[in-house]
Amino acid sequence: MKRRMAREKALQVLFSIDQSDFDAEESMKYIIEDESDDFLIRIVHGVVNHQQEIDKKISQHLEKWSLQRLAAVERTLLRIATYELFYDKDAPENVVINEAIEIAHVFGDDHSGKFINGVLSKMLRGELKCQQKLSMAVNWLNR
Repeated sequence: MKRRMAREKALQVLFSIDQSDFDAEESMKYIIEDESDDFLIRIVHGVVNHQQEIDKKISQHLEKWSLQRLAAVERTLLRIATYELFYDKDAPENVVINEAIEIAHVFGDDHSGKFINGVLSKMLRGELKCQQKLSMAVNWLNR
């Protein structure tokens, strides 16, 4: 299964979990025909296992919004992309963001892609600033 399709299936599974009482295994059973796609399974389990941390990271970068006020598609896409950016790190950052935007255009509304891009870009800029500060502190300590 191509990665785009795996991401779309992961969106469907995680959306189902978010909107129902199904757990990951139940949702995957109903949505996924081929359960041998490691990437898809890794995304679903990764988001489920790290959801509290992922939600916290997303919430820190929302302006005038709460995570629960977001449309379910946008919230789920942000979770997937955040997992890929900060936990999986298998794909380049620009690929993860572009994929999230493209999938948002298919499953979200007219503004979903722009919104997703803004939140993820802000998140990455914040992470870069933290890394720079940490690097400066380490350099200062090693003098």
